[in-house]
Amino acid sequence: MALQLSSSKLPVPVAALFAAFSLLSVGPAFAHASERGHVLLLPTGYYIVGGALAVAASFLVLAVLPPKWLERLSAQRLALWPIGDGRIVTSLLVFSFFALLVAAGFLGSRDPLSNPLPLTVWTLLWVGLTLAHGLFGNLWAWINPWYGPWRMLAALFPALHRRTMPEWLGYWPAFLLFFAFAWFELIDPAPDDPARLAWAAGLYWLVSFAMSVVFGHGDWSRRGEFLSVFFFMVSRFAVLEATLAKGRRRLSLCWPGAKLWSAKPLPRSGMAFLLLTLSSVSFDGLSKTFFWLGLNGVNPLEFPGRSAVIGANTIGLALMLAALAGIYLAAIALGEGLAKSRTAFAQSAGLLVWSIVPIALAYHFSHYLAAFLVDGQYAMVALSDPFARGWDLLGTAGYHVSAGVVAGHDSAQALWNAQAAAIVGGHVLAVLVAHGLAFRLHPTASRATLSQLPLTVLMIFYTVFGLWLLSTPTAG
Repeated sequence: MALQLSSSKLPVPVAALFAAFSLLSVGPAFAHASERGHVLLLPTGYYIVGGALAVAASFLVLAVLPPKWLERLSAQRLALWPIGDGRIVTSLLVFSFFALLVAAGFLGSRDPLSNPLPLTVWTLLWVGLTLAHGLFGNLWAWINPWYGPWRMLAALFPALHRRTMPEWLGYWPAFLLFFAFAWFELIDPAPDDPARLAWAAGLYWLVSFAMSVVFGHGDWSRRGEFLSVFFFMVSRFAVLEATLAKGRRRLSLCWPGAKLWSAKPLPRSGMAFLLLTLSSVSFDGLSKTFFWLGLNGVNPLEFPGRSAVIGANTIGLALMLAALAGIYLAAIALGEGLAKSRTAFAQSAGLLVWSIVPIALAYHFSHYLAAFLVDGQYAMVALSDPFARGWDLLGTAGYHVSAGVVAGHDSAQALWNAQAAAIVGGHVLAVLVAHGLAFRLHPTASRATLSQLPLTVLMIFYTVFGLWLLSTPTAG
């Protein structure tokens, strides 16, 4: 059993909010790859107060910062080197690797920690690749496993290049697919089972490839295929940017989040998708807390498995999205009212929602860090012997996996400090991004600052909530 202890207590506002999420009494849940398997005994109350003050202080600093400083910051670029376009080759290579992983899911070890498919999907792809996008930009454009096969098919049938996706669909296909993915990861009884995951991954590839044929790869990857949409949105925070100038692509260096300042407002479906990315990882943390299990009548010290809480957690995942969306929209409406804005509400909400990206990245890092450090080692071993035949393809089959990176007082303290710093830093950067976006909506600095007051309060609350999730006792 993964158990985490802390000297901190649930803040009253947080308890009041989540008391509204009380559901039907059900049984317990089964663990998956995001557990925190260390015991934490630290004075976390100081961290929570300090984090909230840091986010509030960042707003006060930005309130007196001249708008032109932010404009110069967002426009700065350092050209690095030109790059070519070999995406067909890299996509076909990744597609071949994906086919190998699916085969390993069916034919390899039944142990999720020995089979490369669950370790690659849940650790290397969902955790490692997401964080890599937050640093290096849209790597998925180069390793998308549908692009190469679609280009080969389009070479035989050129009419596929003219297929488009109806505008009225917006991002709703990506939203529904991401919700299904989140449900499978967080609520399905056995998302780590290799054969079960192989069926899900293989079927998803086939369905998404069919949608690429029906709607065209460009439109489907931009608004329909949830991984492509998610990685693109996350990549806008990255410090690397690929730009097209005079027919050539060039790689440039920019400030973290600078590309978010030039983003276009998202429609309602795009807002829903981005809010879902944050609410899903937030609910993943909440669903394992003693607090949530207690609300559902579950004894966290006698935690029998996921199947007992499927109904409660499904409703909880939906409620978390509804709560976050409702509070976010209320904060935007209140801010626009304070600033006496003449901008359409949909445009303001659709633009400012981009400030969620740094927070979502910070939560992703903090929530999955411990699992990534341990399961990443298991992935190295499993990839060297994908079919459990005694192979050593990468020379890592005999590697000894060590949990010491997350165990013991010193490791736990370093891990907590890294997680807490990410949560606070992500919210500070979110305040910065929101402030820069507000200047695009309001003619004066005073109105832009006024419009950000309610959103900043929301970010302070979410900082407290995030640090509480890291420090509160958990089970499963």
